[in-house]
Amino acid sequence: MNAMRLRRLPVLAGLTAGGLVLLAAGPAFAHVSVQPGQAEKGGYSTINFKVPNERDKASTVKLEVTVPTDHPLASVMPQPVPGWDVKVTKTKLAKPIEMDGEKINEAVSKVTWTGGKIEPGTFQQFPLSVGQLPENADQLVFKALQTYDNKEVVRWIEEPKEGAAEPENPAPVLKLVAPAAGSDGHGAPAADDKGKNAKNATSGNSETAAGADDDGDSSDTTARVLGIAGIVIGAAGVAFGVVASRRRSA
Repeated sequence: MNAMRLRRLPVLAGLTAGGLVLLAAGPAFAHVSVQPGQAEKGGYSTINFKVPNERDKASTVKLEVTVPTDHPLASVMPQPVPGWDVKVTKTKLAKPIEMDGEKINEAVSKVTWTGGKIEPGTFQQFPLSVGQLPENADQLVFKALQTYDNKEVVRWIEEPKEGAAEPENPAPVLKLVAPAAGSDGHGAPAADDKGKNAKNATSGNSETAAGADDDGDSSDTTARVLGIAGIVIGAAGVAFGVVASRRRSA
C-alpha cells in the first residue's frame, strides 16, 4: 500500500505542476487595440479603438488616446459615440507640414472620451477618421490611458517589439502598408484605368451592335430568297395541276 502511494506522489506532483503551468499560460487579458490593424501609406482611414472592460467590479469611464506627433496627422476627426463626450487637443508643431498646398502649424495630439460607462463584461469602440497617413513610416503607435470609476488607471503605453514577447500593457499599433496596385489611397482604381475600361466597354458594345446588324441583314436576305422560291414553286404546281386536269377531261 505504501509503495503504491509512493508511486503516485510523482504523478500527483507532475499533475499539480502542470496545472500551475496551464493556469499561468492561460489566455492573456484583452487590451485596448486599434482596428483594423493596418492601413495604406499616404491614404486616409477610419480606425476604431476597441476598449474592453477587464474589471469585475468597476466600469471604464474615460479613455485618452495620444496621437503621435513625430508623424503628425493633418486630419483627425472623431465619430460621435452615444453617451460619450469627446475632446480633441491640438499641439503646435516644431516643423509645419504641408497638405493640399497649405502649411499646417498644429496637429491633433490627443483625443479624450468621457461621460460614458463601459460596464464589466462589455466593450466599446471609439472611431476616428485619420489622414493623411505618412508614407515614410511602417507603423503608428497610439498610447492610451484607460480610467475606471474606482480611480484605477491602466496605461497601455508599451510599444511592442518585433521578435519579442508581447509586453504586459501593449500600446495600440496601426501597421502601415504599401498601397495596393491601382489604388489612389482610398482603394479606388486610377482615373486612367477607369477611362480605358469605359473605352473598352464602349468599343465592345459597338462591335456587338455592328455584328448584330450584319446578322440581321443576312437573315432578312435569306428569308426573302426562300419566300420568292416558294412562290415560284407554288405557281408551277398550280399550272401543272390545271394542265393535268384538262388532259383527264379530254
